[in-house]
Amino acid sequence: MNGRDLVRSMKVIGSAGAAQGLRTVRAAVRRKRADAIGLPKRGAERARVPGPVRGVDPGPGGGVVRFTRSELRITVTVNGAIFWGWDGADPEPSYALAGHCPEPDPRAVLEPDKDGGWRVVSERATVVVSRHGAVEVHTPGGVMLRRDLPPRWWESVDGGAARWMQRSEVAVDARFFGLGGRAAGPRLRDGKYRLWNTDPGKAFAPGDDPLYITMPVQLVVADAATHLVFHDTSWDGTVTLREGEEGAGSGHDRAGSSELRMDGGPLRCWVMVGTPARVLHAWVALTGAPALPPGWALGHHHARWGFGSAQEVRRIVAGYLERGLPLDAVHLDIDHYDANQVFTVDRERFPKMPELAEELRRDGVRLVSIVDAAVKAETGNAVYDSGVGADAFVRDVSGRLVRGVVWPGESVYPDFTDPRVRRWWGGLYEERLAQGFAGFWHDMNEPTSFTAFGESTLPRSARHSLEDRGGDHREAHNVYALGMARAGYEGLRELAPQERPFIFSRSGWAGMQRYGGTWSGDVATGWPGLRASLSLVLGLGLCGVPYSGPDVGGFDGSPSPELYLRWFQLGAYLPLFRTHASLRAGRREPWEFGDDVLEHARVALVERRRLLPYFMTLAHLARRTGAPYVRPVWWGAPEDRALRDCEDAFLLGDSLLVAPVLNPGADRRAVQLPRGRWYDTVTEEAYEGPAQVLIEAPLSRIPVLARAGAVVPVRGADGGLELEVWAPARGRVGGGLVVPDSDDGWDELEIERYVTRWEGAQLVVLRDGDGGLSEPAYPVRVRGRRAP
Repeated sequence: MNGRDLVRSMKVIGSAGAAQGLRTVRAAVRRKRADAIGLPKRGAERARVPGPVRGVDPGPGGGVVRFTRSELRITVTVNGAIFWGWDGADPEPSYALAGHCPEPDPRAVLEPDKDGGWRVVSERATVVVSRHGAVEVHTPGGVMLRRDLPPRWWESVDGGAARWMQRSEVAVDARFFGLGGRAAGPRLRDGKYRLWNTDPGKAFAPGDDPLYITMPVQLVVADAATHLVFHDTSWDGTVTLREGEEGAGSGHDRAGSSELRMDGGPLRCWVMVGTPARVLHAWVALTGAPALPPGWALGHHHARWGFGSAQEVRRIVAGYLERGLPLDAVHLDIDHYDANQVFTVDRERFPKMPELAEELRRDGVRLVSIVDAAVKAETGNAVYDSGVGADAFVRDVSGRLVRGVVWPGESVYPDFTDPRVRRWWGGLYEERLAQGFAGFWHDMNEPTSFTAFGESTLPRSARHSLEDRGGDHREAHNVYALGMARAGYEGLRELAPQERPFIFSRSGWAGMQRYGGTWSGDVATGWPGLRASLSLVLGLGLCGVPYSGPDVGGFDGSPSPELYLRWFQLGAYLPLFRTHASLRAGRREPWEFGDDVLEHARVALVERRRLLPYFMTLAHLARRTGAPYVRPVWWGAPEDRALRDCEDAFLLGDSLLVAPVLNPGADRRAVQLPRGRWYDTVTEEAYEGPAQVLIEAPLSRIPVLARAGAVVPVRGADGGLELEVWAPARGRVGGGLVVPDSDDGWDELEIERYVTRWEGAQLVVLRDGDGGLSEPAYPVRVRGRRAP
């Protein structure tokens, strides 16, 4: 322990209480000792690069290019995704992939290129390999999108894990997005980003990095095309990004660059090329379709750490009902546990939990339970005793249980990289279902262990199954929460097979969308936190995770009425619409901020309820196509550089553009419009894009615009489905998609297609089905007729 560690440990003891504080000191010392014993010493290393080409071995979809000191396998798959791996790295095993690797494309052939290099030509891209190991990705028209320089490895002379580095160049006009949940963004500026899931230990703001979900997934948007690159290794690493500059230096362009440095793991990656929609479709085809939430999960959720009792829950729900405010779910934090122990209930404060759940459900409100990853290490705790009997917990190199400190005190950690442990954990949700809970909120699963100094997680030397391959926490850390989500999802599918599981997780990795969604974590209360909320949702959507949202109002502190209202208005248009706050924060109920805020919040809640059929349609489309609900405004026109630099507005599906107010005191704001006609959904005033327009944004609303020609499914006044049609410009046509599902279950529902067109002075709306055009089965309401 150095001096800085000593100061930090004293602060922890002072703030956490003596007993818990001393536990965190002991945990930090244990972790440090465990790694000193269990990790290989980093001694002398030798650097290696591929060297010149020696030969090739053609194969299905590509082949192997052999160099003097390495080899490169390239495969183009049938869905257009490109894989390459160095030094024998294959696509499998992989935590990111859903099932097995797609079949190779038989049309893609490895053939000679100029200057002694080789290339693989496919329908969507051409991969060119130079004689010294640089790998380029070109569009079918020959424009280079990406150039990976020959990689470099640093290998321990005693055969330990190899560090490696990959430098890449991209187009001068390219912009970077992705890398998981980043508070600064969604466009990622020049800087270094760490790939290590991290509990920051405090409420975070845009300058804080890394956070809970990191992924080696970059979406790169350039004039020529969009491409996604995924380096499939879960080890710790960093990505250093530098945007290009036109006319840099002596009038010459400087390409953009990405430098990836990893502490170990295979050097393998996937690349997908095309439009944003095509790229995300290929990505989720590879990593798995997003889980479909039950209909109620798309409504409004109210949460708090510190409800304290069943009576308080009833009081809050009654407050919503008495004021006529829609509410769909209440979330219970760790204070409903017995002494903070997972899969328990405090019988004094919540004496009849199943009855409470049933009472709320009669009012249309579901209960959602937090589920923490760590288990209190105490004999007599049923989960601990069961886990010990099943040998379910992570051990160190000596075979002892790895212990950390979390809310219940000394704790142990299930090994979610073990299939047998996942089955055991999934069965524990039977207790939650019996208590009446309908959804589950995974927390503290980076995994977190409170420590007075050093990393607040498990020792890197801790041993994991890694699907029976064996390994340590250096490889398992980033996929730990992914395994927990899988355990919960698969357990719930077995325990309640007729219902769609509802799980959202604080941490995760590539492919986490297969099991549910996520939320912001502990975002700081303040205007920067509001802006970070939108960045996180947009960035995660571009990594294939479409269902997410922030803690409305921020996790800590007491928002001003204006800040709370603007956050609430933004949340009403995000997939997960949840108010939440910490134990010591101010209230988050709309009526706590005065009558004006209450009435404006009511408008937002009622509009969210009206748009539920549209959100449900977006959920089905995300499952089938990978397109996120919340999309950057450049989604349909990535070549538009003005749109590419817009970060303060978003598209909700194809039909709506939402421009939240992110600054205090604003009563109007500039909105960057994509091409076409757009209607203000309140005034029905029409605007023509592409353009930047100034739109009124009083406290009563944020600007929301509808695309001309759009068909938006909404809830009508009688509660039934209604089609809201925004008139196309004269001489133009429009349309939209509808999936009529507001319930639950697993039926594969039909996507209904609608078209709109003018026939003389009459606007016609028709369903385009297998039997041709027909009249819609739902009422139609046309808006925007007054526009010229």
